[in-house]
Amino acid sequence: MITADHKKNILVTGANGQLGSEIKQLSKNYSSYKFLFTTKNDLPIENANAVNNFLNKQSIQYCINCAAYTAVDKAETEKEKAFAINADAAGFLADACKKHKTKFIHISTDYVFNGNSKTPLKEDAETDPINVYGASKLKGEEIILNTNRDACIIRTSWVYSSYGNNFVKTMLRLFKEKESINVVNDQHGCPTYAADLAAIIMKCIDEKNINEYNGIVNYCNAGVTTWFDFAMAIKNFVNSNCNIFPVPTSQYPTPAKRPQYSVLDTSKIKEMLCIDIPSWEDCLHKCIERLQ
Repeated sequence: MITADHKKNILVTGANGQLGSEIKQLSKNYSSYKFLFTTKNDLPIENANAVNNFLNKQSIQYCINCAAYTAVDKAETEKEKAFAINADAAGFLADACKKHKTKFIHISTDYVFNGNSKTPLKEDAETDPINVYGASKLKGEEIILNTNRDACIIRTSWVYSSYGNNFVKTMLRLFKEKESINVVNDQHGCPTYAADLAAIIMKCIDEKNINEYNGIVNYCNAGVTTWFDFAMAIKNFVNSNCNIFPVPTSQYPTPAKRPQYSVLDTSKIKEMLCIDIPSWEDCLHKCIERLQ
């Protein structure tokens, strides 16, 4: 039996976001760990002194950084804020974790790519973000890897959950409000259920693989789709009568450009953990069942 004094401590920043909320939900199954869930009020990660003081006071073995500035379009006009959270703050955490011998696990994004690829992107593929959000996340990756060689960065894509704001919940709301909607059909990616990503992170920690792994690794659910086909799958799962029409990106202008193709190659993590990754359709079904 593991006593409270011998439990390993896991710090989770961004506790109220999609991934942080899913880890909180999952934490009940991991009684051998003590979880510390923090929001920006508990731990303002863009303040280097606050980060260092927090880790000085707490004995933390693992830090999962789920905190991020994720408003992709807003970032175009809030560049400083996006970089402060996604780049500078990530660096402060990486540095503090290095000093305290805490394993740092950071979440990044497919938006570090320009979308011109035609094949799934491996971890060492050339990065070239086309919006401020992607640029801020890439800068965060660079600072982390320069600051803390033992850090692990998990790139993921098209994240959704029963918590927070996301594409799935937006679609479910629009199906009730509108008779028809337009959805972009020429951007390709891999939807990722945050609950599934949370389970993978905990598997990495619990099986000690995370201590053996440094650098960047990709994780998303299996299969490739477009936002239009993703919306159609949601519609079919809930038997909605809303009409969905496919439109090209050119007909749906947004402040921030989106990559046309940002499919991540997950062969590395499959080999690392000896796992099969569930399809995005199966995971979507689980999420919608939970929401209903």
